[in-house]
Amino acid sequence: MSSAGKSAVILVSGGLDSATVLAIARDAGFTLYALSINYGQRHVWELNAAKRVSEAAGVTRHLILPLDLRAIGGSALTSETPVPKHASADQIEEGIPVTYVPARNTLFLSLALGWAETLGAFDIFLGVNAVDYSGYPDCRPEFIDAFQNLAQLATKAGVEGRGEWRIHTPLIDLTKAEIIRRGTELGVDYSLTCSCYDPDSNGIPCGACDSCLLRKKGFHDAGLADPLRYAKQA
Repeated sequence: MSSAGKSAVILVSGGLDSATVLAIARDAGFTLYALSINYGQRHVWELNAAKRVSEAAGVTRHLILPLDLRAIGGSALTSETPVPKHASADQIEEGIPVTYVPARNTLFLSLALGWAETLGAFDIFLGVNAVDYSGYPDCRPEFIDAFQNLAQLATKAGVEGRGEWRIHTPLIDLTKAEIIRRGTELGVDYSLTCSCYDPDSNGIPCGACDSCLLRKKGFHDAGLADPLRYAKQA
């Protein structure tokens, strides 16, 4: 079934994964509605990146919603808890890290679902990945399947049978290198993106947090140069 003319909401963080997903949705023929969340994250610089990648992708609208999760806390990304730093990706610890934000993808997908329903759209894209990721439980296929079922049950559009909700996760089974190669094929400009959990006051990525290390490893494994400059190049 052709996607031409169909609308889709794409969750856009400003990182390389969501930039790639945006390009995939565009390539599939969807009319793009980009959604970013200002949730009180310490890496708020990513919202500037989200604006850049959304503009470059030619989205119909880019909506930035406020949702201050600092009041909830529970994460190094929304509190003063230090972001873990390592010398290489091999040192990233197993298990759920302190950068996990409680129920973040559930909250973000719920907001995307609400906006999509008002748009008459039944397609939502996000860049979760279950291969090269940091152990987040809401990046797994089981979670995506469960939320897709919930969407059908929890919306007027779903209950009235006006359409079938689809949560698209085109990166979920790809390595970071495969994601970067796919994005490069689709013309993604990764210099516009920001992946760092703890950039400096000028937005320069630290180069040592889990996200930076996985990104750098991905570019290395893909045989491509990362266009970003890092504060720590180790």
